[in-house]
Amino acid sequence: MENKETRAQRKVLTGVVVSDKMDKTRTVQVERLVHDARYGKTLKRATKFHAHDEANESKQGDKVEIMSTRPVSKTTKWRVSKIVEKARA
Repeated sequence: MENKETRAQRKVLTGVVVSDKMDKTRTVQVERLVHDARYGKTLKRATKFHAHDEANESKQGDKVEIMSTRPVSKTTKWRVSKIVEKARA
């Protein structure tokens, strides 16, 4: 059995909920900035993750923090850890 100190830290990302149509699952879009090697330009890239939301608390447009976890289903390998900012009504 491993100690908590030797266990790897979970990945934490922040993104916006773009879909809440599934039950207990949210689609979260995470944006990142990448630096183009040739032109030196900064580009915006986005990735969508499926995240488990047990209580169905988050809604579309909410800014949430997601954390890596064991696979919950085929595509869901993240979970919503907290809602950073609610969407404006």
